[in-house]
Amino acid sequence: MRLDAASDLQGNVQRIIHHDHTLPDPLVGCSLHHEQVMEKLILTDADWGQKLSPEAYRILRKRGTEYPFTGQYHRCDREGIYVCAACDHPLFASTCKFDSGTGWPSFWAPLQESVLCKEDLSIGSQRIEVICARCDSHLGHVFEDGPPPTYQRYCINSVALKLIENNY
Repeated sequence: MRLDAASDLQGNVQRIIHHDHTLPDPLVGCSLHHEQVMEKLILTDADWGQKLSPEAYRILRKRGTEYPFTGQYHRCDREGIYVCAACDHPLFASTCKFDSGTGWPSFWAPLQESVLCKEDLSIGSQRIEVICARCDSHLGHVFEDGPPPTYQRYCINSVALKLIENNY
């Protein structure tokens, strides 16, 4: 596995490109670089404030974090697709969810082309922030201590998600 960072003129990391061509399912992948054209959802800060609850606004737009073991999805085992709570963009399949013991919903892979990642130095250490590819909302962070086949743990705030359950 190799991560390459692409930088802008000021040297700021813009995206992380994950190179791993061994994933078993082409519909699910760890592609962290969005290459297809997607209609972005762009709202003003005031519009986001009206659209989201105060807690969702704090987490999704101001890059906050919910307390561990408090979110509605950290122990959820229902089947379906998790979508962005801000824009309904599909993000994760329940088949990629696992119990990491951290208190936040954890996934070993996002749906392909669903998320973007960028360097996060906000707490004084280097982390990789996960954002929605459609609306740029903060979802959580990704770590390299997950299960096979990707060995990644997408640690996502429950407030950033909505579960669309399978009805079959």
